[in-house]
Amino acid sequence: MSLINLVYYNIIPFILVLSLLVFVHELGHYLVARWNGVKVEVFSIGFGAELFGWTDRVGTRWKISIIPMGGYVKMFSDLNPASQPDQTLIQEMSEKDKEVSLFHKTVWQRIAVSAAGPLANYLFAIFLFGTLYIFMGQKIPSEETKIGHIMPKSAAEQVGLQEGDLILDINGITTGTFVELQKIIQENPGHEIDLHVQREEQKMMIRATPQAIKVRDHEIGRLGITPSYHEVKRSPLTAYFYAVEDVHTFSAKTLAHLGQMIVGNQSTDGLSGPLGIANLTGEVARKSLVDLIWLTALLSINLGLINLFPVPMLDGGHLLFYFIEAIRGKAVSEKVQEAGYRIGFSLVMLLVVISTWNDLSHLKVFEFFKNIFN
Repeated sequence: MSLINLVYYNIIPFILVLSLLVFVHELGHYLVARWNGVKVEVFSIGFGAELFGWTDRVGTRWKISIIPMGGYVKMFSDLNPASQPDQTLIQEMSEKDKEVSLFHKTVWQRIAVSAAGPLANYLFAIFLFGTLYIFMGQKIPSEETKIGHIMPKSAAEQVGLQEGDLILDINGITTGTFVELQKIIQENPGHEIDLHVQREEQKMMIRATPQAIKVRDHEIGRLGITPSYHEVKRSPLTAYFYAVEDVHTFSAKTLAHLGQMIVGNQSTDGLSGPLGIANLTGEVARKSLVDLIWLTALLSINLGLINLFPVPMLDGGHLLFYFIEAIRGKAVSEKVQEAGYRIGFSLVMLLVVISTWNDLSHLKVFEFFKNIFN
């Protein structure tokens, strides 16, 4: 893929989707902050130097910044985009300044402001899902063993399996459900298996070798296929209830998956960073607008969920400090908060390094440079 195609088909769709989700997230913070009488100094999409912007009648600077990898709202009394309190400014504030300062609002008002960003992402995902369920239909996993999607560069793609293929049996063992199919695949890491496949009216035998994925102290096989879905349209009265249910299910599964990674029962290979998400966004955008909306909703859930993690620098870290303050009756000390921000920054950077390494490996960037110098 040429550089121009890479930018047009992958980078631009990714930036547009990310910017939309960041705008929704920060708008949640902004609206609840203004509702509670807090002065918002900056509303930025992106970080770094300002490309262009304007100042509204209440003094908020709305701007687009040069690094399109996130965004922030800076409240009055904040030291930085991470909403760390500016202790020097706070000590010099007049009584009038304190009325519009986030730091001087009640702990429950500050909790509301911090929670509003993730909540906005969740509400946006529910809106997108519900609207799709009304006009396009809710995707319900099929019980039959029909392939819905082939993962790029997977073992399934390498042997020519296609979306819509119906797998009748593996090694002569009939597979009645997709769960049974996956169980047999996982039990054969690195071992050839014979797939009896029906493609439209044609039946064929395809030999494949599931990729060996290390999970803790053992390996499982992965073919790189997902089940097919059928779509069921919902009424406007029920669509958003189904959307809430699916958002909850997706969040619970994501947390369970991350928990398995933390305890070492699953590999971190599945973590994707900006490069991997950009590549996926480009592939989905080329497929259809509807699929891009699906992906946008899923990414909105992920953004909201990640920001609720109790890690300083994230909204969940602020919420942790605020809930401790609500219980103790006094704020967490400045030294503890400073240490927390440092730990939080280190954890976020570690996550970025791991996910970026995974992206580079999956995109075979290392092999590309190795081939150049060999």
